[in-house]
Amino acid sequence: MGWLERVRTKYQTDREAGKPSLILGIETSCDETSAAVIRDGHEVLSNIISSQVEIHQKFGGVVPEVASRRHVKNITFVMEEALEKAGVELDDLSAVAVTYGPGLVGALLVGVAAGKAVAYAKSIPLIGVHHIAGHIYANFLAGGMEPPLVALVVSGGHTELIYMAEHGKFQFLGRTRDDAAGEAYDKVARSMGLPYPGGPVIDKLAHEGNPNAILFPRAWLEEGSLDFSFSGLKSAVINALHNAEQRGEKLEPADVAAGFQESVVDVLVEKTVLAVRQTGVSNVVVAGGVAANRGLRTKLQERAAKEGFTAMCPPLSLCTDNAAMIAAAAYPFYEKGWFHNLDLNAHASLPLTKWEEGPFVILSK
Repeated sequence: MGWLERVRTKYQTDREAGKPSLILGIETSCDETSAAVIRDGHEVLSNIISSQVEIHQKFGGVVPEVASRRHVKNITFVMEEALEKAGVELDDLSAVAVTYGPGLVGALLVGVAAGKAVAYAKSIPLIGVHHIAGHIYANFLAGGMEPPLVALVVSGGHTELIYMAEHGKFQFLGRTRDDAAGEAYDKVARSMGLPYPGGPVIDKLAHEGNPNAILFPRAWLEEGSLDFSFSGLKSAVINALHNAEQRGEKLEPADVAAGFQESVVDVLVEKTVLAVRQTGVSNVVVAGGVAANRGLRTKLQERAAKEGFTAMCPPLSLCTDNAAMIAAAAYPFYEKGWFHNLDLNAHASLPLTKWEEGPFVILSK
C-alpha cells in the first residue's frame, strides 16, 4: 500500500470515528521558525516561534541565506517543542500543514521539506497553505467572524484588500502599486536612524508626538480606487528630513512618526470603509504584522462603530508570522478532504486567488 492509500485509509478511519483533528502547522516563509498544534481548527494547543530579529538587525533587514540556514538549525527543535507543549505525539497527528508560498524560497523549502517528512513518515495528509491566507485565518483562532468578509492585509511585503466570500475563496479588491505599508515603515525608520524592524518603533513614537505638527500627503488615487500607494509618502518624509538637515534644523522624531503614521492609517482605514460599502459586507478582519499597530487598530474600530460594521484584529501574539495561523487556514481543507501530494514545492510568488485551485488530491467527496 502506497503513501496516498495509507493517508486515505487513516483520514477516513479518523473521520468515521469522530476523532478530533490535530494539525501540526509549520511556518518558515521569512525569518521566524514556527511550529504549532491546533485542535479542530481553532484551539491553540501550542504555538512556538523562534525569531531571528536580533540576527538580522545589524543588516537592517532580512538576509535570505542567513534566514534559511537558521531555519535548518531550528526546525527540528521547534517542532519537538510544539509537540511537547501540546502534549501530543507524532502518532496523534491528523495532518501537517506548511506554508509553501509566498516568501523567501530557501526559507520556504526548509518548512516544506520538514512537513513532507512528517507526512510521509506518519502517513498523514499534507496541506500546503498560502502565507497570506494564514494571516487572515489568525482571526479565526480568536473567535473570528465567518465569511463573507473583507480582509485588510498589511505587512512588510503586502498591503491588500481582499474579499473572502467563503472559506478558501478570495478575490482581490485592491493592492499596493508600489511600497507595502510595512515596507514604508521600515524605510522611514531607517531614514530616521531608528532600529529594524521600524514598524513597532514608529508606532510607539507616534503616540508621543503631534500628528498635526508635520502634515504629510495621502495618496487616494482615482476616485473609488481600492489600491494603495505609499512610495510618495515615504519620499515626502525622507525629503522633509533631508531639507531640515540642510537648513541646520532638527525635526522632532515623535512628530515625524506621528505625521507619517496618521497618513498611513488614514488611507488604510478609509479604503477599508470604501471596500465595505462596495461589497456590502458587515465584517472586517485585519491581518499581517502591521495589524499590531495601535494607531491602526484604534482608528479602524472608531470608524467601524461610526459606519456600523464589525472590525476585528488578531491578538498581538498572532499578528506576526506564526504556525498556528497556518494550521487554522488548513482546517477547512482538512474538513473537505483536500490535500497535497508529496510533490508539493515551495513558491516564492504564489497568487492567493489560485491557492484554492490546488493541485489537490481529493480524499473525500
